[in-house]
Amino acid sequence: MKLHTNKILFFCILILLAVFACTHKSDPHTGTRRMAERLKKLAENVDPKTNPFASAERVTYWRAQKPANPRDKMINQFQLGMDLLHNGQTEEAITELQGALAQATTGANSHMAPAGFDIDVRSYLALAYLRLGEQDNCVMQHNTESCLLPIKGAGVHANPRGSRAAIVEFSKLLEIYPSDLNYRWLMNIAYMTLGEYPEKVPEKLLIPPKVFASDYDIKRFYDVAPKLGLEVTGLSGGSVMEDLDGDGDLDMMVSSWSLRDPIRCFRNNGDGSFTEMTKTSGLEGITGGLNINHADYNNDGHPDIFVMRGAWLAQNGKHPNSLLRNNGNWSFDDVTEDAGVLSFHPTPTSAWGDYDNDGWLDLFVGNESTEENINPCELYHNNGDGTFTNVADKLGVITGGFVKGVAWGDYNNDGRLDLYVSRLREMNVLYRNDGKNAAGEWTFKDVTAEAGVAEPLQSFPCWFFDYDNDGWLDIFVSGYYAPFGAVAADYLGEPIGAERPRLYHNNRNGSFTDITKQAGVFKVLLTMGSNFGDLDNDGFLDFYLGTGDPDLRSLMPNRMFRNFEGKYFQDVTTSGGFGHLQKGHGVAFGDIDNDGDQDIFMEIGGALPGDGFRSALFENPGHGNHWITLKLEGTQTNRSAIGARIKVTVALGKTTRDIYVTVGTGGSFGSSSLQQEIGLGEATAIQAIEITWPVSRKTQIFKEVAMDQALKIREGEAEFVPLKLVPFDMSTAAAPSSQRETSPQSHGR
Repeated sequence: MKLHTNKILFFCILILLAVFACTHKSDPHTGTRRMAERLKKLAENVDPKTNPFASAERVTYWRAQKPANPRDKMINQFQLGMDLLHNGQTEEAITELQGALAQATTGANSHMAPAGFDIDVRSYLALAYLRLGEQDNCVMQHNTESCLLPIKGAGVHANPRGSRAAIVEFSKLLEIYPSDLNYRWLMNIAYMTLGEYPEKVPEKLLIPPKVFASDYDIKRFYDVAPKLGLEVTGLSGGSVMEDLDGDGDLDMMVSSWSLRDPIRCFRNNGDGSFTEMTKTSGLEGITGGLNINHADYNNDGHPDIFVMRGAWLAQNGKHPNSLLRNNGNWSFDDVTEDAGVLSFHPTPTSAWGDYDNDGWLDLFVGNESTEENINPCELYHNNGDGTFTNVADKLGVITGGFVKGVAWGDYNNDGRLDLYVSRLREMNVLYRNDGKNAAGEWTFKDVTAEAGVAEPLQSFPCWFFDYDNDGWLDIFVSGYYAPFGAVAADYLGEPIGAERPRLYHNNRNGSFTDITKQAGVFKVLLTMGSNFGDLDNDGFLDFYLGTGDPDLRSLMPNRMFRNFEGKYFQDVTTSGGFGHLQKGHGVAFGDIDNDGDQDIFMEIGGALPGDGFRSALFENPGHGNHWITLKLEGTQTNRSAIGARIKVTVALGKTTRDIYVTVGTGGSFGSSSLQQEIGLGEATAIQAIEITWPVSRKTQIFKEVAMDQALKIREGEAEFVPLKLVPFDMSTAAAPSSQRETSPQSHGR
């Protein structure tokens, strides 16, 4: 009897354990909770001595110091003032900087100040006043003209106290260093914010208005983010523009790199309004993300999100990335660990692409390595069951160096995706995908030298695109080194040692030609977030570059370039109203309002806690050209259709023209919609649409398709399906006040 009872008890325990195990395993939110715990611990354990971006902790550190002598006291006060400024405590910073300056110039111990100390302090004091003006006006009284170069109209500061004091300090600095272009640049900006540019700028210091003139009038694109509730206040981060819930309208997801900042998502209601879904998305505690992008990795029809963390933080950047699985009901689960992509490296960039054409998207993750802090890149092969295997070492694409941008693209038209890697401070790398060798193993070959695409040596974002519509992918990679004053020097036509971008034209023989100068983009462009699209639906791809670096002195306009018939690019920054002076990050192109042209979203903000700003959504005013929008769905090919090639042949009177695009999210820092919004210019008819699918290599052809409509095309099906997208007017929308952010410190510590 006792033995029988023990057996029953034993089996009951087994059943309970099995139930517990199944319940625990099936809990879809376990991974989210684990990731949230990791991120919380990282946010709470910051070393102010080694992390230059931990401004709040550094303020506490400097305040706790007890300097032993007057010299150390003034240095400590200066350091405290700088970190107060970096943390957004600007008025307190001004008080400390004024104190340090007084000690260094008029105090009894001024003789003990280090050489040049007073200049350093005054420079930061001038900057603090300028930043005070930005916070008083551009942030707290934000409007659609805030911080747009050249500043005028509603962008002029209503509260002049900050800029007025900044001019006094910059004037003193320019008396000592009259040729300093950075002081000169910032002084001109200060006068702009007061509505006194150019008239009241001293003649010898004036940067003339003509240097800001656009090469072409693209028509004004107005920022409608405030009206839609999309003016998200944050630090540097990424953006995704995509139909996340399958209702046909493009939604938004936005990140900010602080581990205290939530990832925020917004549903497009299809009527000119957005609803924030952050609290209901299941992403509570999933924070940070300098960069985000999207793809349907599990082929379930729902776009998933990859979040990158830890970039720029060196040994402090051993942060986990996140793979967020979209459940299709405005909820997401963090499946990073279960999917096998959990690692701890400083990661600024990644790219989705099916390198082996098995119908499942693989993921290349670019990490930052130095001699002291090795972080090899990762190439995760999709196993087709929700998991991935890192094969970077096996395939020879571990790529050391300080990686900043990566892009997949079939540059030699052999049907296999090749890989371009942009690195800071060393040569970039082009890996040719050679497919399987005789032993049946997949291989990549470094062909950088023979392709001629190693520069620039100081580079950041990159992408493949066919800018001249010849059917062959070209490469754009932008520079990321410019000493202070270099942007002003470039506008003034003065020689300056700064890194320039490269535009590489595909020669169709495995090599490229550098045509940067001929194309009109050999400029000083300190580029971070960026992407490409078609501003005016003329069928040629344009691009928008977000500029800046962590330094608060880096106030330079984000730049927009229009493609003129595939021959060269025209700067249309000021005519389109794109010249935002705040730091530009995640850029996404897409037709938010379903009217057939692309709007542009930019996530804006710096790296330091006090350098937050509001995102912008530039509404396309329309240019009267025809268009076609194609939403592709793979069956053998990955369901997102990433890598599919599209050729649209249009009639232009008695002639024809071909327009080429490849399905993808665009650049390496910003994630555009996967539906392809294709401008047709002044076409009179579409003669044919050809889709070449990567896996089968088969081409579907649809002839005599009507223009100005949206279509769904499924791989292998003979008929397309018209999509009923209802256009709406964004310019008259009004967001609920509850969706607006008002505090410049809402992202901070």
